[in-house]
Amino acid sequence: MNNALRITAFAAALAATFGTAYGVGRGVDPLVAAEDRPAGQHGGHGGGEEGGAKAATDRAAGGLEISDGGYTLALETPTVRAGVRAGIRFAVKDDSGRKVTAYRREHGKELHFILASTDLTQYRHLHPVRAADGTWSTPVDLPEAGGYRVFADFTPAAAGAENLTLGADLAVSGAYRPAPLPASSATAEVDGYQVALGGELRAGRVGELELAISRNGRPVTDLQPYLGAYGHLVALRSGDLAYLHVHPNEGGPGPAVSFTATAPSAGTYRLFLDFKHEGKVRTAAFTVRVAEPGDGGDGHRESGTGVPAAHAH
Repeated sequence: MNNALRITAFAAALAATFGTAYGVGRGVDPLVAAEDRPAGQHGGHGGGEEGGAKAATDRAAGGLEISDGGYTLALETPTVRAGVRAGIRFAVKDDSGRKVTAYRREHGKELHFILASTDLTQYRHLHPVRAADGTWSTPVDLPEAGGYRVFADFTPAAAGAENLTLGADLAVSGAYRPAPLPASSATAEVDGYQVALGGELRAGRVGELELAISRNGRPVTDLQPYLGAYGHLVALRSGDLAYLHVHPNEGGPGPAVSFTATAPSAGTYRLFLDFKHEGKVRTAAFTVRVAEPGDGGDGHRESGTGVPAAHAH
């Protein structure tokens, strides 16, 4: 039997799915920033483990809300079709309903736009263009139908405004083939590059992740800056797609790029590393299972990620 399911009333079905996911997201701790987090880390507020824990109870995780801090993500293109190149248009509106036209530039951009499927098998880090009236637009070509989440990561230029990550639902119509979350692994391959994941992502505690990049068995030591850094890491929690955007610690240009972060809870996360080499940006993806504090999980007590530590020498 063909497992492909033709989506007919996908909007209603997706609405029910997203409603469930949002309920899950509000019922668990949100993603919070790590202790002494780098200035570029987004998606959480408050410093230190104590401050991070307080933030976890004070506000929603990044990307779970469409409105926050007096700003709303207005997605003007809520539906696209799988396999067809289309344009996505959106705007950020203030509490008066006006489109925001002034932003602080962070890592070379006024706004970072992330798109991911709810099963976390599809991921895009896009760079939309803003029109004078505040409308953003970007082309996109998504191969798989189903439910998606878009994230706008930005800081308004208004005095006192904080960094925000707002999220909205995107429906992609077509033949839907459910895909399982990829298995947990300490290595990933993309375009002939091998990326090894080491270190710890721990529930409720500060940990450091190290991602070492090699090609043909040789460490890559000449990574190129991408948006002002040698790597960008986005973490999405399976189930509610809570969002954490982390920029690297000092170092570079390879082979290892390290990040400091805290997982707010045990569970499964999907990590997406963007890196640039020889003029092209590539994305390596990992599935990470974070154990409860004191439980190594999956038999690896020393690794909070549930995968063996992997390091480049």
